[in-house]
Amino acid sequence: MYLKSIELSGFKSFAKKSVLLFNAPISSIVGPNGSGKSNVAEAFRFVLGEQSIKSLRGKRGEDLIFNGAGSEARGNRASVKVTFDNSEKVFNIDFPEVTIERVVHRDGVNDYLINGSSVRLKDVTELLLSAHIGASGHHIISQGEADKILNASAKDRKSMIEDALGLRLYQYKRIESERKLKKTFENIAQVEGLRKEIAPHLRFLKKQVEKMEKAESLRDELLKLSHEYFKREDLFVALTRRGLEGERKPIELTLEKLAEELSRAKKVLEAVGKEHNKDYQVLNLEAEITGSRVHKDALMRELGKVEGLLGAEEKVIRKQHELATSEEHKMIRLKDVEDLYSEISVLSIIGEILGKLKEFIKSRKESADSSLILEAEKSIKELIKQKEKLEQDIKIAEEKEKHLLSKYEGLKHEIEKEKDSGRDAEKAVFRIMSEENELISKLALIKSREEILKKDEEEFKRELEEVGRLIGRDALHFKDLNISDENVLEEDRKIQEERKRDMSKLKVRLEDSGISGTDEVFKEYKDVSERDEFLARELLDLEKSAGSLNVLIKDLEERLSTEFSTGLTKINEEFGELFLAMFGGGSAHLTLTKSKKQKIEAVLEGEILDDSDEVGENEEIIEEGLDIAVSLPRKKIKGLMMLSGGERALTSIALLFAISAVNPPPFIILDETDAALDEANSKKYGDLVEKLSRHSQLILITHNRETMSRAGVIYGVTMGSSGVSKLLSIAFDEAVQVAK
Repeated sequence: MYLKSIELSGFKSFAKKSVLLFNAPISSIVGPNGSGKSNVAEAFRFVLGEQSIKSLRGKRGEDLIFNGAGSEARGNRASVKVTFDNSEKVFNIDFPEVTIERVVHRDGVNDYLINGSSVRLKDVTELLLSAHIGASGHHIISQGEADKILNASAKDRKSMIEDALGLRLYQYKRIESERKLKKTFENIAQVEGLRKEIAPHLRFLKKQVEKMEKAESLRDELLKLSHEYFKREDLFVALTRRGLEGERKPIELTLEKLAEELSRAKKVLEAVGKEHNKDYQVLNLEAEITGSRVHKDALMRELGKVEGLLGAEEKVIRKQHELATSEEHKMIRLKDVEDLYSEISVLSIIGEILGKLKEFIKSRKESADSSLILEAEKSIKELIKQKEKLEQDIKIAEEKEKHLLSKYEGLKHEIEKEKDSGRDAEKAVFRIMSEENELISKLALIKSREEILKKDEEEFKRELEEVGRLIGRDALHFKDLNISDENVLEEDRKIQEERKRDMSKLKVRLEDSGISGTDEVFKEYKDVSERDEFLARELLDLEKSAGSLNVLIKDLEERLSTEFSTGLTKINEEFGELFLAMFGGGSAHLTLTKSKKQKIEAVLEGEILDDSDEVGENEEIIEEGLDIAVSLPRKKIKGLMMLSGGERALTSIALLFAISAVNPPPFIILDETDAALDEANSKKYGDLVEKLSRHSQLILITHNRETMSRAGVIYGVTMGSSGVSKLLSIAFDEAVQVAK
């Protein structure tokens, strides 16, 4: 036995706490009309989750609360508590005993509790469905509803049978799966909409990223080339400066030594000059020669400087000619184009026009119309004039020096004759002066090379600054590149100049790309791409979920169909046997019917509530139902309408008992289902009740003595003048045990 007790407190006529214990297979509730017997059956409906107040004989929730009578004050709440034995785990909950309680308040608010814990109605419904119990159905037959299954439509009758077979849980799962499937399709549409919304922006960002990647490729190429160029140029400048310093220092040291030797030699000559007057002339000539040489050296240095400047200006002109002759950067003045247009507009022969155009293009290719070139050429002319003048001055200085040397040598020769002792000193002076002149010339050349090196270094720094502005601080990392000094010194400078030209082309292309804010665009592209990938994964998951739900719905429909077909076969077998026992012959069975119905009618009647279903004008749907076919002995009956009241009661009882026998619920409540039976049929009814009690607990509300005699416990319900229902109980099973 699964049902242990029910407790009513403030429910309808049960003002005070009343408890009914069900410790016998058959329990009977008896009492006069109006005493409140049927309120017990309604209490079961109420606590098991019935939501129709009308089916509980009320209009509002407060109609279920004791409203006061006589000396009894009205209550503010009504509660019904039912207790089940769960030792065999009939309910899907890990407790040996399950208590379900429902409380209704005057404001219409309902509370649901399972084992004292507040829960939702959904939780109560799911728990009861797992045990094949519902608020209404075949296991609770209220007063006057005995032939409800006979009066129901074919469709409703099929629904009752499905409920009795325990298929409600599968139907609930199917409806829930269909709801989830609809929501999944809505989510799929929403995700697809979001992907369509971001798709144009993603395509735009992708194009921008492709441009940036191309620019980044140019940047990497420029970075690689510039690193090699800057590393080689840096090494070249450093090595050249070190070499020049290495050449200059020995010369300066040698000049210092020669100056000391010259000073000593002059002292010797001065000593000799005291004895000979011509020595003074020699000294004067030496001074003049020295002055002439100093003047000539100054002119030589100036000439070296002018030659260095000429080289720099010629480099500028070469660079500008390279840029001018490059078709990529060729610019043509608008005035020249207008003049060309004026010339060819008067021509009518195509050959002449093409000739003019060819001549114009050729002249512009070969021209180098640049203000910078003009300035450089002007500067070169001035420098050439300076160079020619300096060369003339140097020639004059050399002739003067030659004249002075000749005069000096003649005078010296005379002195040599007179003073043999001063010859060595004079030779030393000449030697020293000759070496000094040679070293001073070398030093001037070194200074000229240093000036050129200084310009190269400035050009190197300018290039480094330009490249750094384009590619950032990475340009400064060229020093990490490993290139040997020998490789730099042995390489032809023309190769380095070629690298520089390639760098200039890459710089122009990178500047023309016009891409800025790369980090922000890359970040945005990454974010939008990740969102699109996330939505794609979400869409895939939703589609998989939809597929799984479709499979689940199909499986549930197949299971519903299979179990319904199997259950219907078993019900028909039981129904036929019980019908034969009740009527002593004849036959009865349920048949599955199918009928066509306009879909628009189904919508109007509330049978189709899904707004997503499009209703066609003449669309039809197939509706399944169950008909009852009966054949009474010794009578020609063609339909249920031809049965008498008693025959209808016996037929409905046989069908209800057949349903309960096939899939026995834990308990069955029968509220005066035997009211229309005579004495003979009451005995048959009692036999069926005893047979049914082997599978389910029975709670019988009856006036029939034959039915009462089959009960192990009888509860008597009385109502006094106070209008409050009271309980009396007689336990026949216990009495028999005591009597024995």
